[in-house]
Amino acid sequence: MLQSLLRLKTFVSPYRWRLGSGIVAFGLSRLFEAMVPFALAIAIDRVAAGNPDITGPVASVALAVIARYAIISWARYSVRYAGLHASFDLRQALYEALQLQGSKFFTKYTIGDMMTRAVADITLIQRLIAMGTILVVILVYASLVGFGFMMYFSPTLTLLLLPPMPFVFFYAQWSSRKMGVASKQVQERLSDLGTHVQENLSGIRTIQAMVQEDNEIERFARTNQGYANAFHDQAKINSLMMAWMPSLAAVCAVTILGYGGSLVLEGEMTPGAFVAFFMYVNMVVQPFRVAGFIVNLFQRAAVASDRLFEVLDLEPEISNRPTGETPALVRGNIEFRDLNFRYDDALPLALDQINLNVSLGESIAIMGRVGAGKTTLLKHLVRLLDTPPGTVFVDGFDVRDYPLSQLRAQVAMVPQDPFLFGEPLSDNLTYDDPERTLNLIWEAAASADLRDTIESFPEQMHTIVGERGVTLSGGQKQRATLARGLIREAPVLILDDCFSSVDTGTEEHILSELKRLRRGQTTLLVSHRVSTVRHSDRIVVMDAGRIVEMGSHDELISTGGYYAELERIQREGADESDYGALDATS
Repeated sequence: MLQSLLRLKTFVSPYRWRLGSGIVAFGLSRLFEAMVPFALAIAIDRVAAGNPDITGPVASVALAVIARYAIISWARYSVRYAGLHASFDLRQALYEALQLQGSKFFTKYTIGDMMTRAVADITLIQRLIAMGTILVVILVYASLVGFGFMMYFSPTLTLLLLPPMPFVFFYAQWSSRKMGVASKQVQERLSDLGTHVQENLSGIRTIQAMVQEDNEIERFARTNQGYANAFHDQAKINSLMMAWMPSLAAVCAVTILGYGGSLVLEGEMTPGAFVAFFMYVNMVVQPFRVAGFIVNLFQRAAVASDRLFEVLDLEPEISNRPTGETPALVRGNIEFRDLNFRYDDALPLALDQINLNVSLGESIAIMGRVGAGKTTLLKHLVRLLDTPPGTVFVDGFDVRDYPLSQLRAQVAMVPQDPFLFGEPLSDNLTYDDPERTLNLIWEAAASADLRDTIESFPEQMHTIVGERGVTLSGGQKQRATLARGLIREAPVLILDDCFSSVDTGTEEHILSELKRLRRGQTTLLVSHRVSTVRHSDRIVVMDAGRIVEMGSHDELISTGGYYAELERIQREGADESDYGALDATS
């Protein structure tokens, strides 16, 4: 547990002076707290001796209380300041780490799990720094100061209270191990809960369309029950600890009343000392009452720390190590050279000996069955996958030599999944550069045949499209993401099946605009429609990760191969399933 928590030092160190000053202040506050029983003992003994002058002790009590209040207020603020800002930095580091991860990471870890780590786990660490530090410091200082004054008033009575302490220590050790296992189960079940809710709400339309609401409620009940069971097991351990510690206080109280009372009666201890001793015992025992809570807090924070560093320790899937020798501006010459790629060693090649040259200003269309490797090929061009060295080149330079930010800015990819943020439409279209003028936004929208649609909205460009663009149709979302790609005016534009949800008339308009806007610039287009790709300079047909045909529309028709058969099917209006549906999923 300690090793895991020590790793948080990196995030706490910038605020060590705040944290340190708070810890020192807590020590001072304990001393002022200890002065109250000391002054009361003097006052009681004076009254017992018939001396009514207790002005001095009363004034000391008042000053001690005021000083303690001021010091402990500063101490709590300082420690909580450190906890808040350390958790802020930790959450920021986690978010930055997630931005650098690739597809393999998000295949292994779910979004719901990451949300739990970013919110619940970091909150536990914040509570540990802000609250756990306070409780531990109070426990240590109260024990040192309390036992010190107890020894001053009655060494024999103090030594009589020490034997139970080893049992407290060993019980805390045992409970700590049990709590660690239980806490890990709670955090994992909480991640399952977050994942379930996130997936359910993301697919709510499908659930309702297939009338699966009752089944989903039952599934959630099982997941929820798993979390409840884990939390119940943790609560049992914590409850036993919380119940056992007050028993220690009761034993101490009985001992003091019995033996301490006899010392007073025998004259070996004054009444004031007896009362003060009792108050010091309470000072020592009181923090132990929450020992179970402290152990619980530390164990849950240790598990949370392990889960966070599990992500932070991962190297980015795509390395970003530019050589500094690449040109500042991409022109648009592309070469794939003997590119082989597989997603996993146990899987067959997704790309097999891909060799393709694309000249500056050329338009290339890519077709193929589902799983042919089309999208996989294009992802290598912008390094969304870990491209093998010496296989993909832009303007004669290995794509691995380019800074990722430059490569992805100047090789613009419009993915097949038309994702939109729950922001105004204008913010979605200018996502990479919000400073673009409104005229440029409208021009891009017009080129994507989206202008009339936007003008029909009451708030036009300020329309909130909802999470993932839920308020728009599939075709509208595709055209919006296309406009977002066109407005970038990148030297290389990749369109990964961006016309699957638009009608042929809209498609013709967009293609004519593409031809006008992209004159002299390189464009790569994936589609399953012959009508979309027929006017490209070259058409590349892929199958099982290989390039099986290449040429212009007329050349491929004349060869009578896959493309020619597909053209015949689509021209005659036959069911494409007769020859294998074609889309961009690969």
